Amino acid sequence: MPVVALSMYANPGLIPWLSPLACYLALAAGVIAHNHNHCPTFRNRKLNNAFGMWLSIFYGYPTFAWIPTHNLNHHKYVNKAGDATITWRYTNRHNAWTAASYFFVSSYFQSDPIKAFISKARTNNPTLFRQIITQYVVWAGTHLSLLALAMVLLGPWAGARVYLFAFAIPAVFALWTIMFFNYIQHVHTDPWSEHNHSRSWTGWAINFFLFNNGLHAAHHEMPGAHWSTLREAHTRIEAEIHPELKPRYFFPWCFANYALAPFFPRFGTQQIGRPPFSPPSGEKAEVKFGDELDAVESGVNAARV
Repeated sequence: MPVVALSMYANPGLIPWLSPLACYLALAAGVIAHNHNHCPTFRNRKLNNAFGMWLSIFYGYPTFAWIPTHNLNHHKYVNKAGDATITWRYTNRHNAWTAASYFFVSSYFQSDPIKAFISKARTNNPTLFRQIITQYVVWAGTHLSLLALAMVLLGPWAGARVYLFAFAIPAVFALWTIMFFNYIQHVHTDPWSEHNHSRSWTGWAINFFLFNNGLHAAHHEMPGAHWSTLREAHTRIEAEIHPELKPRYFFPWCFANYALAPFFPRFGTQQIGRPPFSPPSGEKAEVKFGDELDAVESGVNAARV
């Protein structure tokens, strides 16, 4: 990650070739951060904290935010009411506009569990609160330093351009893409089902380059499992997953849904099973976020409800 990004500082002519690779590596940093917060990489707590801060430089945001928004909220509610990242907040229709704008909607509503988590850490867990503040300082300070370095080396305008393509654009790409993945992994799925709560991509390529992140149903059912075990876990439940929720290829699926479905609706997704806004009890789904988070440490996973 640093070699690719800083090579553009040394030779700005490499930007057209290396910036796309930096985007992929930033996305990889986000996936690694996700895996790290479910199953810590090291046994040493300080190493885990340092690794999280290192990943945040490339991912584009302090990695502690995965804990309140993902581990303790999304994994608990899995696209049901109470999940800050629900796919159906304003509509359950699946189209290119809803998918593209999901990043902005979801980011706004994820700010509530993040603020609640920081507030409770400040009150109940000073050590964790210091770690959070340190992540913010390291993340923001490093990016300001990288921008200043580029400007000193190359001049204000050329330096800003290099920083943009080496770090800023890849980080935005990673953040948007991670949110997009969350959307398509849950839109039109059945969160009330034992195995049809998530969409999984089973192909070799996407799971090789993104650390088995495509095998999402298995991940939700065993969130603390190491990513390298998810293929085996998916195999055990694959027969129980609805055929429409285990496509093989990622890009053909996107093409079918966003290029073909507007003209030929049969190529788009349809709601599988019970929709998330229709609880079996018949009560009305309340989408307002509830302040129910605990200030805990990395690696803790909430149980599904």
